[in-house]
Amino acid sequence: MRTRYIVLLLALTTASHSAYSESIRCAALFDSKSAKFLGPHEISFHDGLITAVEPLASTDGVSGLCTPGWIDLHVHLTHDASGQNYTEAYRLNPADIAYRAQANALITLRAGFTTVRDLGDSWGVTISLRNAISAGAVQGPRIIASGKAIATTGGHADPSNGTSMRFMGDPGPDQGVVNSPAQARQAVRQRYKESSDVIKITATGGVLSVAKNGLNPQFTQAEVNAVVKTAADYGLRVAAHAHGTEGMKRAVLAGVSTIEHGTYMAPEVMQLMKQRKTYYVPTLLAGAYVAEKADVPGFYVPMVAIKARMIGPQIAKTLSDAYKAGVPIAFGTDAGVYPHGQNAREFGLLVKAGVPLAQALQMATLRAADALGQADLVGELAKGKAADVVVVDLRGKGDPAFLMQPIAVYKAGIRVE
Repeated sequence: MRTRYIVLLLALTTASHSAYSESIRCAALFDSKSAKFLGPHEISFHDGLITAVEPLASTDGVSGLCTPGWIDLHVHLTHDASGQNYTEAYRLNPADIAYRAQANALITLRAGFTTVRDLGDSWGVTISLRNAISAGAVQGPRIIASGKAIATTGGHADPSNGTSMRFMGDPGPDQGVVNSPAQARQAVRQRYKESSDVIKITATGGVLSVAKNGLNPQFTQAEVNAVVKTAADYGLRVAAHAHGTEGMKRAVLAGVSTIEHGTYMAPEVMQLMKQRKTYYVPTLLAGAYVAEKADVPGFYVPMVAIKARMIGPQIAKTLSDAYKAGVPIAFGTDAGVYPHGQNAREFGLLVKAGVPLAQALQMATLRAADALGQADLVGELAKGKAADVVVVDLRGKGDPAFLMQPIAVYKAGIRVE
């Protein structure tokens, strides 16, 4: 129980370093429901929840813009952007990966992302990190964790891709590799047993796996149907990594909640996603990063570099087309493909692709919360919601880069140091 609270007046030059706060005064406030910037407001909170959001008569002594805590729907906290990833399974232990994930979680939280959805790791590291953060043992964002992604043999998340036949073996549902509807059901149940919050499938090939095709469908319709139906039975949503049109179509028809990347999304799929209210999570930053690194000699193995050059630049065009078509879009970056902590660069790429800044912020707040099924808790500065607040320098609002350096970040009413 806190014995006292400190009222924090947020000014650019006088930001408090107190860990707890009872209220935050803002020169402007982003309303994620209307996607509008409002005038001066005061946000009051108690025991981690917002108790009131009220207009202020003046901006005297305050100059920050307050937004809800940002949500990144696609991160990999156990991964680092490196050309060494292909050998890490032979060099690193689960404990090594766990320490890395903890550091990446804190970097992400300090960057303004108070909730993240982690879409794939090994050894259950992110699930354990989620639990440690929830218990207050370490600092980090709220984590919605998928654990091991589910693939088909040779598919994008088959952990034995790129290994020699001596080590390849024949991974099965326990390792997230399936080849029938029955095995798909088993893999989902295994993820539930391991305490995953969401199911992630690789509906098509991918860029960074050591496999030739980055676009081909990798689940039959019956298999992806079995994944989604079984996940629903256990109260879990499904996110589908997908670059090629046919794999996307099968995933949307099956009822997944989100399509990740969506690189070659055809107009037919866009219409399906609108009809079924399937969210698109474009990950522009990852696409831009892999395209850039593909031309650095030796950064990726040749098979990967070819795919990165082809797929990376296409994502921005698809996002622009999908936005114009009215596809539901939510914010995600694929952090870990690029260096952690730079997540807010995605805002600038969204704006460059034709999304107004206010809409981009809505994608990272209320829309992302809706895609998670957690709009009753996060994504909005409103009474009863989590006191997750990002404060940025209002004077930089003309350039999305101003979101890269928050003045202050609060998670559940506690200031992040």
